[in-house]
Amino acid sequence: MKQLYLYALLFVLILSCVGTKKLQQSTDAFDFQAHRGGRGLMPENTIPAMLQAMDFPELKTLEMDVVVSKDGQLVVSHDPFFNAAITTKSNGEFLTSQEASKLILFQMDYDQIIKYDVGMKPHPDFPRQAKMAVTKPLLANLIDSVMQKAAQLKRTITFNIEIKSKKATDNINHPAPEPFADKLVGVLQKKRVLEYCVIQSFDPRPLQYIHRRYPTVKTSFLVDKNGGDKVNEQIQKLGFEPNVYSPVYGIVTKELVEACHSKNMKVVPWTVNSPDEIQKLVDLGVDGVISDYPDIFQKIKLKL
Repeated sequence: MKQLYLYALLFVLILSCVGTKKLQQSTDAFDFQAHRGGRGLMPENTIPAMLQAMDFPELKTLEMDVVVSKDGQLVVSHDPFFNAAITTKSNGEFLTSQEASKLILFQMDYDQIIKYDVGMKPHPDFPRQAKMAVTKPLLANLIDSVMQKAAQLKRTITFNIEIKSKKATDNINHPAPEPFADKLVGVLQKKRVLEYCVIQSFDPRPLQYIHRRYPTVKTSFLVDKNGGDKVNEQIQKLGFEPNVYSPVYGIVTKELVEACHSKNMKVVPWTVNSPDEIQKLVDLGVDGVISDYPDIFQKIKLKL
């Protein structure tokens, strides 16, 4: 009888361990991403933002955007020009909209770009955002800082990097898709982080080129308008199935998620800033979310 009790106890312990393992796998697999490094809390697309986002244990991925300077360097920036809403000139004055439209980063060397501050002006949409003197960083320097902190934390951090391009502004606001993609992949290879990266874009052209030229590189297709009934049509036009389908969160339905999963594509919606909305998406079966507020990730209950 005692031996039977011991077997029963061992069986319960095994089930407990299996359950814990499943929970850990679920937590590890779900992709919580900090949009532009978590711009709800810190100046967007800056090194301090990325480093602070890493303090939240639920975070898995740092989302960011890149442009190219006149001297051929990859700069972390959402806009191809300086945004008047967040930019301060070297003399301490705020940049005007008229001035901003003339400051295209692709037409400026990086030593000119770093003369403008992007962290001191209060952001009208993000009152919780910390204010600090900070400039647009080079992607290479940002990766160095992130990897150094990741080593200290003994954590694996992934990067979701958007190529900002469209056909109408080729060679005006940015290089053509092929040299743009080559430059980005080259930096990621040099920094030895390519395996930890996803390259995303609304523009299908760089994704198509990457798929042909670098077939092992993970890609994400950004979508801003079309619903789940358009997934098959969109992927057919794209010409291949990317690793991730990344729609604006308002169009996500269970049918959209199922359509993507049937093609082995993960679904990672953007940009979701409400815990309730994130929870709804999790319950629909998405594989991750992109949010301006990485501090709300801890409130989300993941499925086993």
